[in-house]
Order: sequence, then C-alpha cells, then structure tokens
Amino acid sequence: MHALAEVLPGAFGPFAAALALSAGVLLLLLAHGLKRGKRRAWRAAVALLPAGAVAQFTYRHSIVGVLISLALLAPLLRHRDQFDALPDPRSRWRALANFVLMSAGSLLLGLLIVSVQGESMVGDPSLADRITHVVYGLFGFEGPVDYQGTTSWTVAFSLGALGLLTAVTTIYLAFRPEHPAAQLTEEDEARLRALLDKHGGRDSLGHFALRRDKAVVFSPSGKAAVTYRVVSGVMLASGDPIGDVEAWPGAIEQFMDEAKAHSWTPAVMGCSETGGEVWTRETGLDALELGDEAVVDVKDFSLAGRAMRNVRQMVKRIERAGYETRVRRVRDLGEAELERIRRAADDWRGTDTERGFSMALGRVGDPADGDCLIATAHKQDEHPGPYGDLKAILHFVPWGTDGASLDLMRRDRTADPGMNELLIVAALQAAPKLGITRVSLNFAMFRAALARGEKIGAGPVLRAWRGLLVFLSRWFQIESLYKFNAKFQPRWEPRFVVYRAPADLPRIGFAAMQAEGFVNLALPLPRFLRRRRPAGRRPCAHGTTAERNVRAA
Repeated sequence: MHALAEVLPGAFGPFAAALALSAGVLLLLLAHGLKRGKRRAWRAAVALLPAGAVAQFTYRHSIVGVLISLALLAPLLRHRDQFDALPDPRSRWRALANFVLMSAGSLLLGLLIVSVQGESMVGDPSLADRITHVVYGLFGFEGPVDYQGTTSWTVAFSLGALGLLTAVTTIYLAFRPEHPAAQLTEEDEARLRALLDKHGGRDSLGHFALRRDKAVVFSPSGKAAVTYRVVSGVMLASGDPIGDVEAWPGAIEQFMDEAKAHSWTPAVMGCSETGGEVWTRETGLDALELGDEAVVDVKDFSLAGRAMRNVRQMVKRIERAGYETRVRRVRDLGEAELERIRRAADDWRGTDTERGFSMALGRVGDPADGDCLIATAHKQDEHPGPYGDLKAILHFVPWGTDGASLDLMRRDRTADPGMNELLIVAALQAAPKLGITRVSLNFAMFRAALARGEKIGAGPVLRAWRGLLVFLSRWFQIESLYKFNAKFQPRWEPRFVVYRAPADLPRIGFAAMQAEGFVNLALPLPRFLRRRRPAGRRPCAHGTTAERNVRAA
C-alpha cells in the first residue's frame, strides 16, 4: 500500500492524506457531471486536480502523482469549450442522497486507512473495533484502536477530514438555492389552452399537456408548443406537440435546443404516428412502436352481439344489485359534491405514490377544467361511508370538441367488482347527448406483440417475446390491461417512443417509470403527515390509466 501511495490518491500523511482523499472522493462524485459536459463540474474538477497534485508532492514528493493529476487537467483545460451545459433542476433530496453515499464511501475509505497501518497498530484489534474507530474518527473522536508514534494522529486527521467533507457537502446541498423542476405557469397554461381550443382535436393526449408539473417550450411563432418534464437527466415529452402542425418543427427545435443547453437526453413518450414522423424528420431521432391506444367510436358501440356478451352480463348484474350511474360535465357539479369526489379519489388510490405523467391530468374538479367529464356510480347503503352513496369514479378530459380521453378510475374497495366496466359503458351511452363521438380509453403497451404472439403460426421469436411480456405482467399488468381494453372492441391507434440512440433506451425507460410513479427515489412522508392542498392548483394526485383500470378489472 505504501508503494501504491506514491502514484494513487490517498498518500497517508497528516495533510496530504486528507487533501488527496477529499479530492479523490469529490472527483468521483463529479464524474457523471463531467461526462454530461456540465460547466460547474468542470470548474470543480479544474480546482481539485491541482489540489491533488499539491497533496502528492508536499508529503511524498511523488512526481508520478503530480504528473497523473496534470495529465488529467490538461485535456480539461484544452477542451473547456465542450463543458457548457447548464445545471439541472434540483431539490434538497440530493442532500440526503449525498449524505448516504458520502457516509458509506467515507466508512470504506476510513476502514482502509485504519487497516493499512498494521505495522504501527498496537495489538490486533477486531474488525468491529476498527469500524468503531472509523465511526468515532469521522466525528473527530478517538476510537479503540491505537498506533505507535505519530501514526495515530495521521489516521485521526485523515478520518476527521473525511467526516468534515461529508458534512460540508451535505450542508452545501441542503442550503444552496433550490432549483425545483419547472412548473407550468398561469400564462403558459393560458397559451396552451388557446392552442388546444384550435387544435385540441388532433391528439387524444393533448389535454394532458396542462399538467402543472410540466414545463413548456413554444415555437418562435407561438403557434405550437412541446411540454416536458426532466427526470434523471432525461427530457421527457409526451404525446404530440400542441398546436398547428405547420409550426411543430419550430417547437421541436426549441425543445432540442433546451435539451442540448442542459445536456439532457431528449425523448418523447406516446406520440402518434404523425407525431413520430415529424419528430424523426426534424431531429434525426429514431422511433420505436411502444403500444396501442384503445379508441372507441361512439356511433359503433353497442352491447349487443356475442363479442360484448361478458361486458353486457356484468353490467346487467351490477345494475340489478342496485347501482346507478351519472355522467356529467365538471361545471355542472356543485362544489360540495366535487370536494367529496376529490377526497374519495385521493383516499381510494391504491398506492401511497402519486402516479401519472403521459395520460393523467393530476387533478379533479379544477374550475378551469369545466369541460371534463365525471362518471360516478352510486348505491344506497344502510350504513353509508364517509362519501355517502358514492362507489366509483371515472374522469375524462376533453379531446377537442367532440372527444374525451380517460384520465382516472377509482372505486370503493367494498363495491362490487365490475365498477370500471359499468362506468365506461355508462359514459359511452351518455356520450351522444354530450356531443362526444369518440372516447380514448387507454394505452396498452406492446399490444401488437401480445395479439400476434397468441395466434396460430406465430414464430418462436414472437412467442418468446409474448411469453416475456406475460411474465412481466405479474408486476406491470401489461397483458391484463390489453385484455381489459379489448373488451370494448376498440380500434387501435399505434403510439411510439422517440429516442436518440438505442443505448439511451434503458435510461429513458427508467426515467419514464419515475415520471409515472412506478419508481420513487424520494422518501415520501407518511400519509397522516401530508397536508391536503386546495383544489385550485393541486399536484399530480391520481394514478396512471394502467394502474386504475386493471385494479378493479
């Protein structure tokens, strides 16, 4: 170890060890930012590398150690123009992550520092004693391990430096100015609503652009826009651009410029075939079919026929059990009933994690969303619960002037099975009176592979792919969601993911799962500690379509 100390960071001396170890740990933390071309990471690395070189030379007089630091510093200085990416949105959760990672790293490095001085160690302390000595040393106290000569002071100084480094970086991240994820401003929302009034009938996901935890970029003409959220360095857009198709290229260019400025990975989830063609033509990105959207044409829907037998029987059975349905516009409901529906939707959510991004609006009953539809199921009970006779809820957002797109489904756990089927049928039957000719029910991932893989003549590769999807359905409900949608005999509209390179797909997939709420890296507060927010501007509080439909099916 003493021989390696001549050329590696971490020479064990009173000042050099502390400085070299601190510089080495910080450089490891900066590696990801350097890879993405972050300007702040470059500045920190340029300051740390000379400090590491000084540490090598001061105590060990290591020319090799100095040369290594300078060899790394030279290309950073030469190519400084490549490090121009702006900072990411950030929150104070990163302080907690830094504390956990730095504490673990300091513990391991400290154990190495304590153990490498075996020749000077008094006796043969156990592993538990050494770990205890490290923990004490990180807090600046003497531990149970003792050394001969000045080695004890050297080890104590090095451990104290690691503890100080952990504390300083955590405090900095906790108290630095917070740059939260961009939110949709009221002005942006007003501009988006104006675009949706003119062009909202083009894409069934258009109204979901009004989620207030998204940011937006507009084309130079203001006639088109792309909404997005940044998750783990991935700039996620969903659906097609909003507005005039002729202005889409301008909005897409602004989106790509924003991604380049921050060194974010651009991606689009769930765009239509037309949207995919424009994205790939304008940006050079690739597109991959992700699944299909289930769309029901109201004029063609009927419960008659053998294909609808199961749905028909289920609906009649539930109606005989005493359930009744109501389908109304949000603006036609009173505030007291809306508040009851909001509370029920929150309390009936199946998980503590609030889910939704691409096909969830994230609020119910907002005064600005008066055109949304709410379908409710009711049944009189001898002992009504906190929500009276309310047993299930469907919420639809507008799809232009003559369409509706499913947003959320919630039901009382004590209600009879089949509430989802009952309310979907009720909404489709009430649609003509409300001027609705088409209803988007849901998005089924890899629907084509599931459908083709079970047919006669399917090849071994397709069957193997279908088998994998069925296996994954145990956790992600891929197959069951497809079968639920198929009950209503919809037409299937393909949806695509747009990406830069195949190597980005795992990262994009992970970011999408974070955005939808299936992966949560933050530590949520217990439910009893959460405060209810006013109805006016609520954050995402409702599940994804995949979660809500399958749960009761």
